[in-house]
Amino acid sequence: MKEVTEVKILLLIVHFIITVLLIGGILIQTSRSEGLGGMGGGSDTVFRGSSAKGFEALVEKWMVYLAYAFLGSSLLSYIVVF
Repeated sequence: MKEVTEVKILLLIVHFIITVLLIGGILIQTSRSEGLGGMGGGSDTVFRGSSAKGFEALVEKWMVYLAYAFLGSSLLSYIVVF
């Protein structure tokens, strides 16, 4: 069995914290009530860009950062832990 070091434990704790923050950020985002309509005929909503202001824009920006951090910590934990 592989040994568990402090670095591995720290990396998994950081990954868990990023995961919880990402889930929390998704839950506090406001609903745009588009549903699945953006997938089919609503191409103007996809390419129009973000019109969010204030708190919504801040949450949207941080969600992007958290998504990249989640991706990076997932890959790093896969390389280091396994």
